[in-house]
Amino acid sequence: MEIDNLDLSVSRLGECKISTPLTGVQFVDDEERVLFHSSLKGVKEVLDKGGRLPSFEMAGPRRKIYFDPSKLKCGIVTCGGICPGVNDVIRAIVLSLYHHYGVPNVCGFRYGFEGLSPKYSHYPMELTPKEVVNIQQWGGTILGTSRGPQDVSEMVDTLERMDMRILFAIGGDGTLRGAHAIHEEIRRRNLKIGVIGIPKTIDNDISLVDKSFGFETAVAEARHAIHGAHVESIGARNGIGLVKLMGRESGFISANATLATTQVNFCLVPEVPFGLDVFLGALGARLERRHHSVVVVAEGAGQDLMKGTNMKDRSGNVRLGDIGLFLRDHIKTYFEHAGKTITLKYIDPSYMIRSMAANPHDSVFCLLLGHNAVHAGMAGRTNMLTGFWNGEYTHVPIQLAVSKRKQIDPHGRLWSSVVESTGQPRQML
Repeated sequence: MEIDNLDLSVSRLGECKISTPLTGVQFVDDEERVLFHSSLKGVKEVLDKGGRLPSFEMAGPRRKIYFDPSKLKCGIVTCGGICPGVNDVIRAIVLSLYHHYGVPNVCGFRYGFEGLSPKYSHYPMELTPKEVVNIQQWGGTILGTSRGPQDVSEMVDTLERMDMRILFAIGGDGTLRGAHAIHEEIRRRNLKIGVIGIPKTIDNDISLVDKSFGFETAVAEARHAIHGAHVESIGARNGIGLVKLMGRESGFISANATLATTQVNFCLVPEVPFGLDVFLGALGARLERRHHSVVVVAEGAGQDLMKGTNMKDRSGNVRLGDIGLFLRDHIKTYFEHAGKTITLKYIDPSYMIRSMAANPHDSVFCLLLGHNAVHAGMAGRTNMLTGFWNGEYTHVPIQLAVSKRKQIDPHGRLWSSVVESTGQPRQML
């Protein structure tokens, strides 16, 4: 992604001519922008090259809107794996449409994109303030979810047949790609239907978005598992606590949970390769010095060490080998051959973490993401998602957000802080 030539302009359905029913709020002008660069050095480098500073369109309510709320029908779909805060986002969208704009018809499509395909016969759920009043207290999604693509033409047929004018798609990389495909078919048919994404990925791996909802809750809950592993490890001579956390291609949960506890001695993530012999040697040296150790590993780490099947799931993701069980078995074998007695406890809290309700921090974040998604949809924006960048809510073109996965920079400050906190070798190859 060439930063100097980054085109962050957002598609619009047309000119906004209708006065908003909103009153007493802080409106945003279309000219208000959020700079991509947060440092003076970054700004200077662009200007020295004669470039134009890239900036995001700022999210928020507009004085003029595109759709007439009294005649509007909107749909919501949730796809992919569950994540803390999905119900919070659904609730925020529904309440904002009803109470801020007076939109009378909102429905939820059941079980992901399957709900937009006639062959599954999933009847839409009517979403009213009464239906969503307490759903923020629950994990998961009241709409259900699924993985895998559906026929784009059939999905747009459904939107057209039901006279839907805005589709809110809550999901991760695959969902957003699907939303972009829906937008392209809508554009091909010259329809006036907006497509607004709300990025849902517990791994926090969407590009051009500082953070995604559910991530803060995941880190907070991961701390409990790490603390348990630490207690187990110090309760026995040569005790080892091994914790596997979510993170297919990006290790942000593992890195941040490591920093949040300061009880981790080895943090293994997909972005930083490690050699099995080097890691086991460093682990042995740690036990010699301190007689206990805690290891945190992201699910996508060390995949090159295992014989993969190259099989894929319904979303097209490669099925990962289980690095947690792989390390558990190899750690045991290594110390057995070395004649050293260890006590190893393996903890995998992944599905417990992602099924939690959002914590207060994520609940606030979900509310504002949902509100800003509604403001964007009502103002005729499309093929975009609501993001968060440098402390501001933003509009991000979907095609850019999914063009490259966000990952930890092995030479950046976050990873440097992890190495400093754990004391692990910077290189383990």
